[in-house]
Amino acid sequence: MDDAATVGGGVEDTYGEDRATEEQFVTPWTVSVASGYNLLRDPRYNKGLAFTEKERETHYLRGLLPPAVTSQELQERKIMHNIRQYQLPLQRYMAMMDLQERNERLFYKLLIDNVEELLPIVYTPTVGEACQKYGSIYSRPQGLYISLKEKGKILEVLKNWPERSIQVIVVTDGERILGLGDLGCQGMGIPVGKLSLYTALGGVRPSACLPITLDVGTNNEELLNDEFYIGLRQKRATGQEYADFLHEFMAAVKQNYGEKVLIQFEDFANHNAFDLLARYGTTHLVFNDDIQGTASVVLAGLVAALKLVGGTLAEHTYLFLGAGEAGTGIAELIALEMSRQTKTPIDECRKKIWLVDSKGLIVSARKESLQHFKKPWAHEHEHVRNLLDAVNAIKPTVLIGTSGKGQTFTQEVVEAISSFNEMPIILALSNPTSQAECTAEQAYTWSKGRAVFATGSPFDPVEYNGKIHVPGQANNAYIFPGFGLGVVMSGAIRVHDDMLLAASEALAQQVTQENFDKGLIYPPFSNIRKISAHIAANVAAKAYELGLASRRPRPKDLVKYAESCMYSPIYRNYR
Repeated sequence: MDDAATVGGGVEDTYGEDRATEEQFVTPWTVSVASGYNLLRDPRYNKGLAFTEKERETHYLRGLLPPAVTSQELQERKIMHNIRQYQLPLQRYMAMMDLQERNERLFYKLLIDNVEELLPIVYTPTVGEACQKYGSIYSRPQGLYISLKEKGKILEVLKNWPERSIQVIVVTDGERILGLGDLGCQGMGIPVGKLSLYTALGGVRPSACLPITLDVGTNNEELLNDEFYIGLRQKRATGQEYADFLHEFMAAVKQNYGEKVLIQFEDFANHNAFDLLARYGTTHLVFNDDIQGTASVVLAGLVAALKLVGGTLAEHTYLFLGAGEAGTGIAELIALEMSRQTKTPIDECRKKIWLVDSKGLIVSARKESLQHFKKPWAHEHEHVRNLLDAVNAIKPTVLIGTSGKGQTFTQEVVEAISSFNEMPIILALSNPTSQAECTAEQAYTWSKGRAVFATGSPFDPVEYNGKIHVPGQANNAYIFPGFGLGVVMSGAIRVHDDMLLAASEALAQQVTQENFDKGLIYPPFSNIRKISAHIAANVAAKAYELGLASRRPRPKDLVKYAESCMYSPIYRNYR
């Protein structure tokens, strides 16, 4: 027998790959049409054992799969059974990410059908732990990593991504991941998780979504010294170097994907987040979920909560713990909605809203030393050093935590606000669960079961005095997927604040009397696709009204149109 024919298991080694030494170069040849073995390894088209007999014959799959043919539903039951066997949430997260890399449609089917169980796994709080350990659990690349090494070549890097028709980009620089701080390049878990929700909850096609991490270094010494760290081992770029890098990125995105790609800034530090939104809000279609998405979902919760406690937005007094992106973003949207409702100047409306930062109550006397985004909230009042004194001085009806610090709504604070409110509204919004300002059990116990309570991360129902209280979850996942779908389907070219108010309004309208009876101010996540369709329709309607929509003609029934645009994870039949 010819020697050449025996190399590599009896097949001629045409390209010399099997005979090459480790030092020699080989060419990674592949085929372009997915069939046979390649089809089983393409997550977009792979159906596993759900390939029919005819498909196995037509696509050269005979012998590559066991003989059994199963349904997608059976596959779903099997995977859920396996995932529930894992004791640790991080193991479940890794199992889900593995499935996403193997079988895309099954991953989304699982997530849509089991959203309440799996949302905390693929997103907060588990995604926070995944980002902290991303270097250790990293197996396959997801999304684009654009580092300072690529400066001057960012457009080329974008062209390396296989998809050309991108509608939504979620980008982070990893400096302020949830409440966990600077995680550098390992923040990639956040854009990946967010875009999974854009598809599962908002119906944006997976192929139209692009997660990006901008690696400009990290100031996290622990990561810089970690042998498994996957990013640049250098301190963060700042100042002009950072600004130039971001500017090149934004210009390259627009050049490569056009005017109508939605760029969502995610988990940037305060000092950059506000600047980026201000700088690119007039030239690009940009959205900051931490500032605008959080504000929109909290405003929706407050509007719904008023049906329980009574009064209008303007008749309540608000006190925030935390004056960063989330706190000031929520405060501004509340003031904007108040101004719309009462036809009062926004400056007047801001006076109903008070913020406490690490140095105490934000008051006029501190104005000179405040960052620019805090200045509108500096009102006339004596300086108060801590939250408890601020609660007693301001006597708020609504207490909102966006501090990123756990256990800051102490028993004294909750008891104080409960002493002058029949039903205090308490929102402990910091993520993940460990950073929540107080737990659901603490809020209901200390307020003697009277608090209208919601959090950023999920908490179990609490029994107090024989009544079951179900805490709401002010999760941005209520807003951004539907908001993104509305922007995409209308072909909007800019994001306007009125579109955020439209999203809040649509979400608040989805809370039913049955939800209110349980003390809920948000609808259950099990209906999230229906909710997202209504949000998308409201956002699109506002975009058309403002003259920002480019997709013509405007569909007659926007809710039906939104539903028709949504990605379906049901398997397709192959010819």
